[in-house]
Amino acid sequence: MLTVALLGFASGLPLFLTGFTLKAWLTRSGVDIKTIGVFGIVSLPYALKFLWAPLLDRFVPPFLGRRRGWMLICQGVLILLLVLMACADPRASVTRIALLGLAVAFFSASQDIVIDAWRREAFQEHDLGLANAINIGAYRVAMLCSGGGALILAGRSGWRYAYLVMAALMAMGSLGTFLARSTDAQAHPPRTLREAVERPLRQLLGRPFIGEILAFCLLYKIGDQLADTMSAPFLLRGMGFTLTQIGATTKTVGMVSLVLGGLLGGILMKKLSLKRALLLFGLCQCGSILTFWALSRLGPLLSVLTGALALENLCWGMGTAAFATFLMLLCDRRYTATQYALLTSILAFTRGLLSTPAGVFQARFGWSGYFLGCALVAIPGLLLLSRFDLWRIDEDNA
Repeated sequence: MLTVALLGFASGLPLFLTGFTLKAWLTRSGVDIKTIGVFGIVSLPYALKFLWAPLLDRFVPPFLGRRRGWMLICQGVLILLLVLMACADPRASVTRIALLGLAVAFFSASQDIVIDAWRREAFQEHDLGLANAINIGAYRVAMLCSGGGALILAGRSGWRYAYLVMAALMAMGSLGTFLARSTDAQAHPPRTLREAVERPLRQLLGRPFIGEILAFCLLYKIGDQLADTMSAPFLLRGMGFTLTQIGATTKTVGMVSLVLGGLLGGILMKKLSLKRALLLFGLCQCGSILTFWALSRLGPLLSVLTGALALENLCWGMGTAAFATFLMLLCDRRYTATQYALLTSILAFTRGLLSTPAGVFQARFGWSGYFLGCALVAIPGLLLLSRFDLWRIDEDNA
């Protein structure tokens, strides 16, 4: 479980460094709000990682085996890229920052592919739930470090120092690769690249009602993802909070809320069916968006900011735990790497491509209208849960 925590931390660290934190850096550097909105495209590798997931299934590095070898390669490149980002300046070249951010997202997405596959192979069914919970918790802690923690460091010592510290934390997370036991005996690589591509897709796309299932995957977390993509400009430029205020609130209240959300979500998922957990936690996610709408109406009140961030972390932990369980049960254990990469790519697709015009929408409707719209677009995904029983998720994976 220590290995799971370290690898989960390594997975979560790069996400905000190409998202929330990077946009905060761009905002402080005076980059136009519409350009910042377009930076959502930097996260596209998370949406497209299923395209090269079969390559990571098929080919084995010459050291540490198939899963751990690819982990180490990705982590080494990520450390180097974060150092290069630390040495860059958005005011001198926005394009260079965008290309480096895109490269970080690519190798971060590749790391996620192999870590998810390793976790599925390393644990038996009765331990997998706990492993997923620890992974999600460590992932979120890493996001808090690269989000709130990086903002505090940037406010005190500058952006270069903040990104260098993040590179050092990535090196710490990579220790999990050396602690991980090999799973090569549990899952053998496909004999051909064609086999690595065709069989997982055929099995997944041949499921009954796969169109509805994929639509649900696309829509379930679209509301909070659209809200998140513009949260940095909203808090800094729209509300006028300082980097230290945002960072300190996220690191303290956010951390406590995350732990409580994980515990509450775990307890409720033992008592509720997966369908009811997805519905309840989805409604909570929708409600957490409305706290940012309230903040936009009430003005820059630190107490409202604290409540908004607390509820966001609480609901994010519950919703993500239920959604990850749904995706795991949807996958055939024989093809988890490629299938899980494909399904999580659908989630990242909403965060990347669909969030690209977010700056344009905000400029048109204002902050209040924008966050109210984010809450409303979360509803269709919840309505699709009325079809859940027909999808036979539990029965197919009994």
